[in-house]
Amino acid sequence: MTHLPDQGPVPGIHDLGYARLDTDRLERTGDAEVVYGAGKTPSQVVELLRTLHATHPGHAVLATRLTDEAQAAVTAELPEAVVDPVGRTAVLGEPPTQSGTVAVVAAGTSDAPVAAEAATTARVFGAGVEVITDVGVAGLHRILGVRERLAAADCLIVVAGMEGALPSVVGGLVGVPLVAVPTSVGYGASFGGLAALLGMLNSCAPGVTVVNIDNGFGAGVFAARVARQSVPRETKDA
Repeated sequence: MTHLPDQGPVPGIHDLGYARLDTDRLERTGDAEVVYGAGKTPSQVVELLRTLHATHPGHAVLATRLTDEAQAAVTAELPEAVVDPVGRTAVLGEPPTQSGTVAVVAAGTSDAPVAAEAATTARVFGAGVEVITDVGVAGLHRILGVRERLAAADCLIVVAGMEGALPSVVGGLVGVPLVAVPTSVGYGASFGGLAALLGMLNSCAPGVTVVNIDNGFGAGVFAARVARQSVPRETKDA
């Protein structure tokens, strides 16, 4: 068997043995790598967050999908971190200056965990965030009552389970870029969010984009980048 020679450390990679952190991502994209907590031990989550923060001391770093045990470990080992048990996230470091506004719109209180993940992500990725809750289509007067707040945002994240109709309604009310998030909330025929996903993909309202089921993180990244780009250039360069 031929053994390749050891090439030594790879620039832009911090090798922890079980993970190879992409420490150049912040420079390439403007956003640091994020720790996806599912499948990782609490100690790994703590080490990954600590290492990312040490690499980017002036930039907030984020961990998502944290178990109760991982949340407890982060709280104990990194007391300066902000842990959100609803969204199952942890943020270490100060978020960047906010640029633009993302409105996170949740159909019902059962959608709160996904909405919270989206809101935290958007803040860490540099957008101001407004959260609008419990405005599902079963009571259309509720969403009509916040139309001005929807129109004032630079990007919308619309989170809904069940039949997933809310993004179509919102997309018909305002012309703001919109990313829809189907959630796994609903009874048996919702098929764990598949019904909402298909409903959103088949939306008759123009301008609706869709992420995967329960993917508040992906929606938060997308919306924050849209909001940041919506700020006038002279303000960005100031």
